[in-house]
Amino acid sequence: MSNVKIALTIAGTDPTGGAGIQADLKTFQEREVYGMSVLTSAVAQNTLGVLDIHHLPLDFINQQLESVFSDIKPNAIKTGMIATIEMMELISHYLREYPEIPYCLDPVMVATSGDVLMEEISQTIIKEQLVPLATVATPNLSEAEILVGRSIRTIEEMERAAIEIVAELGAKTVVVKGGHLDGEAIDVFYDGNQLYHLSSERFHTVHTHGTGCTFSAVITAELAKGKSIFEAVEQGKAYITDAIKYSLELGKGNGPTNHWGYRLQGLPNERGEK
Repeated sequence: MSNVKIALTIAGTDPTGGAGIQADLKTFQEREVYGMSVLTSAVAQNTLGVLDIHHLPLDFINQQLESVFSDIKPNAIKTGMIATIEMMELISHYLREYPEIPYCLDPVMVATSGDVLMEEISQTIIKEQLVPLATVATPNLSEAEILVGRSIRTIEEMERAAIEIVAELGAKTVVVKGGHLDGEAIDVFYDGNQLYHLSSERFHTVHTHGTGCTFSAVITAELAKGKSIFEAVEQGKAYITDAIKYSLELGKGNGPTNHWGYRLQGLPNERGEK
């Protein structure tokens, strides 16, 4: 029997390749796991923003999921953009059928460009349907604010939000990402017992498109390999830091991160900077 580890992403698309299932599959490949994908929505977007979104028919999403689970069972699952209540109910059914599979929830609600990607009522349902099933949830500040229903402006408020997402909303663990705060880029991880700060240098760049997708994809890949949740989160933090540091500078807006940036540690980038 093959010992190849397998990761499944359930998400929307990005035709320019920086986010969504395209970013997830690139990341899975870089982390040396076999990547599979189920498409929920086709998104016409680029580094400047979202032009349009087409949600796939629910029956077809179900056929994709059945195609995967009837043939190749993943070792870990992540979800990204799940735009409608019906999609969430369908996907949560499969997640409940396989509770032994680690599940990383990236609650994609707002694009890097600021475009809202999820209907307001769906933002409520995600808390009820998906957060309680999450092995680890990875909201950014905007998404964490939606989940807890209040603004988050400080590390202390990030900590309180992390505790609430676990204790009250039911996630097993959570990483509240602090990339939009000033100072060091500090993420808060809470495992139900202890709070941890994961910090990195902040890079002043607009090229951060798809960071959330990529970060959660690394976590999913590492969980598929059998790593602990904290080890997977630490690896995700290190990977996305390099992906931002060695940016590709593509596009006319918020460009994509560099999915092979980790290979460039200690080497000059194209601008001659280390």
